[in-house]
Amino acid sequence: MKPVTRRRFLALALGWPVAASAAANVTLSSEAYPDLVANQLERAASPREPAEQWVLIDDKASTLTVFRGYSVVEEFKPVSLGRGGARTQRLRGDNTTPLGEFRVNRFNHDSKWHIFMGVNYPTPTHARMALQHGIYSQADYDAYFDYYRRHRQPPQNTVLGGAIGIHGLGEADPDVHDRYNWTQGCVAVTNSQIERLTELVKVGTRVVIR
Repeated sequence: MKPVTRRRFLALALGWPVAASAAANVTLSSEAYPDLVANQLERAASPREPAEQWVLIDDKASTLTVFRGYSVVEEFKPVSLGRGGARTQRLRGDNTTPLGEFRVNRFNHDSKWHIFMGVNYPTPTHARMALQHGIYSQADYDAYFDYYRRHRQPPQNTVLGGAIGIHGLGEADPDVHDRYNWTQGCVAVTNSQIERLTELVKVGTRVVIR
């Protein structure tokens, strides 16, 4: 029998039934429109300025790297992403990690995951894709931006889901973390790694997940 590696586990998991909202049945591809997040990612994985401190999370390499400009400050591995994989457009309940370019927007030091570092998902780019693909109605799209304007943060309870960020293990099994992608869509590192990460990033730090 082949060993169940992180990648093999993901392939198997994608074949299992997923308890998700009805919205998870929506088709996420469209011939009529480009993948706006994929286009964004072509330019995102590089510093905006020479001394920018930013974060790159690489799904294929299973790494989280903090950069200052183009120089590596620190690398954490392996990281765990959503057990449903990683996509440019996620839906509430599908257990996938959203790809894209984000900003850290909050810290919760009392999280059950030890420390939770939230990002501003769903971004306006994700909202625009949702409108193009028929996941958002025009009313949904308008409501998204109305909420964003009033709260300066994206809504967390639409069909696109929310509560995405980087967090520790809390009391989760470190062995499972080492071998599998196990989260509901967040990026997980160990407790000691999330402690170190909070020393390197702050609210407003750019986070690229590709």
